[in-house]
Amino acid sequence: MSFTTFQHNTTKPPTILRRDFEGLTMVYTGETPDTETMPSQDMATKAAHGVKRLGAGVVKVVNRCQDAQETEILDLSSCSLMQVPDAVFFLMKASEILTCNLSGNLITKISPKFGSCFIHLTTLNLSTNRLSSLPSEIVHCTQLESVDISTNSFVVFPSILLEIESVTEIRAKNNFIADVDDEALEQHANLELVNLEENPLDQPTHARLSRVEGLRIVLTDRRVQEWEDLSI
Repeated sequence: MSFTTFQHNTTKPPTILRRDFEGLTMVYTGETPDTETMPSQDMATKAAHGVKRLGAGVVKVVNRCQDAQETEILDLSSCSLMQVPDAVFFLMKASEILTCNLSGNLITKISPKFGSCFIHLTTLNLSTNRLSSLPSEIVHCTQLESVDISTNSFVVFPSILLEIESVTEIRAKNNFIADVDDEALEQHANLELVNLEENPLDQPTHARLSRVEGLRIVLTDRRVQEWEDLSI
């Protein structure tokens, strides 16, 4: 794949400058800058500085996408992404990706496009991001077996994962989950492991999950909080 070097050239038409700057900003910040009121000179300067600062990261993402076309493993871990760029979906749409690693980024939201792009996925690692939910479209990943959402910002257990019949393990360690539907876990035909360590599970939920049979649920030993201790 060839790369075009972004030149600090203010003779570019404003619409092209705007598109370059917006695309660059969206990949690594997830935000669209206000280019309608930004002078072309400022746009060109900021875009050129952005390429210089982020160029290595962009090249890393593109190179890893190219590698994935051969290995069927897409590793975009630790790329400082705040979202999965649309360019990734474009590059990967014709590939049968089996493993996707997006861990160690700053991602706050997974695009609905993810499910339809990665329908062959068996392993998904979303750990160590800033996610609090998953798109319903992830059910299109009908071959997904292992999901890791550890060290994120989930307050509610993502029950959408239980709608994927192929799932065998869900790792949700170190989130902010207080309640989990134990019956839904038990009723899943293929689920074998759920890791809920280091979550603030309330006492009734912790007790119910401890009694679940038929699958392994990993819990952190629960300490009674002061407000729960009636002897104080």
